[in-house]
Amino acid sequence: MNIAQIENNLQKLVKSLNKTTFIYDLLLAYGQPKASITRLQRGGLNLSKVDGEIAWKKKLFFKVEQKEDLHELIENLRADNKTLKHDPRFIVVTDFETLLAIDRKTVDTLDIPILEIAKHFDFFLPWAGMEKAQHQDENPADVKAAERMAKLYDEIKKDNPTKTLEEVHNINVFLSRLLFCFFAEDTGIFEKNQFTNAIDSCTQIDGSDMHTFLDKLFEVMNTEPGKRKNLTTYLESFPYVNGGLYKNKHLAPVFTRRSRKAIIESGELDWSAINPDIFGSMIQAVITPEHRGSLGMHYTSVPNIMKVIEPLFLNELYDEFEAAKGNHKKLKDLLLRIWKIKIFDPACGSGNFLIIAYKVLRILEMKIFKELGSLAFSNISLGNFYGIELDDFAHEVATLSLWLAEHQMNQVFFKEFGRTKPALPLTETGNIVHGNATRLDWETVCPKTRNGGTELVEVYVLGNPPYLGYSVQTDMQKQDMAIVFKSFSEYKSLDYIACWILKGASYIANSISQFAFVTTNSVCQGEQVALLWPTILGNKLEIGFAHTSFKWSNNAKLNAGVTVVIIGIRNKFNKIKYLFTDGIKHVCQNINPYLTNANTVYIQNRNTTLSSLPKIGYGSSALDGGFLLFSDVEKNEIIKETPKLEKYFKKVMGSQELIKGIERYCLWIEDSDLKDIKDLPLIKSRLNYVKEFRLKSKRQATIDAAILPHRFGEPRYIEGNLVVIPKVSSENRNYLPIGFFTKNVVVMDKAFPIYNPEQYIFSVLSSKMHITWLKAIGGKLETRMSYSSSIVYNTFPFPNISESQKKELEKHVYKVLEEREQHSEKTLAQLYDPDKMPDGLREAHHRLDLAIERCYRSKPFESDEERLEYLFKLYEQMIEEEKSKGSLFEKKKSEPRIKRIK
Repeated sequence: MNIAQIENNLQKLVKSLNKTTFIYDLLLAYGQPKASITRLQRGGLNLSKVDGEIAWKKKLFFKVEQKEDLHELIENLRADNKTLKHDPRFIVVTDFETLLAIDRKTVDTLDIPILEIAKHFDFFLPWAGMEKAQHQDENPADVKAAERMAKLYDEIKKDNPTKTLEEVHNINVFLSRLLFCFFAEDTGIFEKNQFTNAIDSCTQIDGSDMHTFLDKLFEVMNTEPGKRKNLTTYLESFPYVNGGLYKNKHLAPVFTRRSRKAIIESGELDWSAINPDIFGSMIQAVITPEHRGSLGMHYTSVPNIMKVIEPLFLNELYDEFEAAKGNHKKLKDLLLRIWKIKIFDPACGSGNFLIIAYKVLRILEMKIFKELGSLAFSNISLGNFYGIELDDFAHEVATLSLWLAEHQMNQVFFKEFGRTKPALPLTETGNIVHGNATRLDWETVCPKTRNGGTELVEVYVLGNPPYLGYSVQTDMQKQDMAIVFKSFSEYKSLDYIACWILKGASYIANSISQFAFVTTNSVCQGEQVALLWPTILGNKLEIGFAHTSFKWSNNAKLNAGVTVVIIGIRNKFNKIKYLFTDGIKHVCQNINPYLTNANTVYIQNRNTTLSSLPKIGYGSSALDGGFLLFSDVEKNEIIKETPKLEKYFKKVMGSQELIKGIERYCLWIEDSDLKDIKDLPLIKSRLNYVKEFRLKSKRQATIDAAILPHRFGEPRYIEGNLVVIPKVSSENRNYLPIGFFTKNVVVMDKAFPIYNPEQYIFSVLSSKMHITWLKAIGGKLETRMSYSSSIVYNTFPFPNISESQKKELEKHVYKVLEEREQHSEKTLAQLYDPDKMPDGLREAHHRLDLAIERCYRSKPFESDEERLEYLFKLYEQMIEEEKSKGSLFEKKKSEPRIKRIK
């Protein structure tokens, strides 16, 4: 049962809602077995003996109520032991106008008009075996603190401009020291508000002596009590901190009234409620954009980190915990397992992933202690948390952040068990290495064994390494790529993060370790798949879980929003695989490198079509500096002044022109026409500008084209009918907006032409089958679909069809074009907006889809997942057939000719 089927079932249910059978119809809509529903309806599975109630063990408690207030009723039911006796997943009540429900596992609630249940199909998805992914929400205190620190930095920088990296570093160190003081005075390390009150009481309102005060204070906190001399009472009262935080001399910046006030306002927040991973947000708020971009840093928020941590190891540990409840031996075995686990982030930044991993393990450990009734101290060591970080300051902050996380969790531990370890002085904790992760030996940084190498240890490698395509990599990063991929001939097409994926695969091979990285979706699309993943998965590894493309958002100031996927890699196990799409967790037989539930195949670039589709062309490139191109208004003005030029204008068609209906034209001058118009002032000046533009180029082919400035730099125009495919299109569309033109259209290099095609080709390219292939196989620009001739069009598996089938498809082409004409005032962008698509056009495409799908098989496909699974299988089959034909051809060529005897 898939989501499309469920939605369809629910729509049918509400169209003919039957009060007597409603709950049974609802369960059937989610694929519950008919035999079970029949037994439930006859009373065999119904554990309630009250009329109007149904109690199905582990599944459902349902009650119809016409008189009582439904909201009061459901609250009473959720607290009623009789209701909870059989542990129902859902409690549902209705009067057949309103429907209320509670998911007892996720604590989600539903309160809707009953006829709108199809709009909320996702609520009951667990009945269909699809869990709703749950993630922690953003902590509002984190967001507020990030903004306060960013404001403070802005105020400080006004009077302390930074011109060098060293100056930036000094301010960052200063801010990290402030952050520690804010945490310390709210978490029991200092006296309550000790730091903020000292500033408020002991410095001038205008901020003129702030820097002197802070320099002295930080020096005191780095001095042991016995070595302090001649200190005032307010300075002597501050404890010795140690841990390296105040060790090096960094002079505090100068302050004004506004920046002093900003410090006091920041101190007034309750920092005890703030996660230590706020350091990452602070770093992103203060490091210069150029510096941040060059390091590829993308601060990661807690909910996104949990998308990595939960399926990588946490969910499994909690499953083991639930199974061990009541069994002390199993609970103690689980504790021993947790205490041995190592967490390793080889691009740790300020330690966000390590911090959250540490905290969730401490929380689980406390739950086990409670279940055991134990009073033991925590045995989860920061020494089991490893990281590599290139930036020296970030690596220092990561160490401090881990300690703060430990202190926070010790406080939680104290509240639960009444005792904990002392807070100060800080000790050097966490194995955070300052270095280049692409050059270091990960095994040396984080050994996968213990007890002298005799015992394998679970290591979970995780993180958010820098992405960076080759064109934006620094010279050093390009050298990193060359070193890591020394045995690869085409590594330059790979993103920088591929270094971490390859090293991660080598690190976990033949071990009980796993890794999961957040990465741009480009490593799972286009040509990168066939270049990278055969080596990764060929090493007896598999994708254990993955999140398909989603927008990465966080709580940092000016956060870097990117589109990412999450990929978890493990050694091949006989374990369930999970694919997360739009927050829904799907169980998979296999997850291939395109993050699809299908066999692992690699779609290779092709210069020719795999199917019997016509050859695809390339658009023309003007290389003219814009001097041969004109808007509709400009063209009309020129023709008005010089009518003889009208025949030299042709319509220009690229992705934007096609989709958004932008009218643009170009001068298309053949060599034979040049003598008739070259002396016209407009032509003369334009061609001179084109020539000058091309001569300034660094590309030799463009310079050579300056000899003939009246021609496009790369002309590929062919007269005749053509289909135009946009290179880039919104991922939200259900259909690729294809153009169909007759003549005088110059396709530009932002689109692909197919010249003089049979008309049925339009239907193939406009179909749901084709766009499903494009979305899975093609590359992307951010989240937008990026079309490719070699990786999408030429590889698309389409069966050979008969002439009668082609005629049938042509009828649907005409119908789609007719429906478009009914709305000629709208652009393709407007027509193919999935929320505003005209009903007639939608129906015409639906009919076209059915006709296309009959070319594959008689039964229509029910979901994109089903389409993809079929397409991957057909691709494999067609490739094998192609190889067989090739082998047979080569064999025939090699056979000796037999001379006939007369």
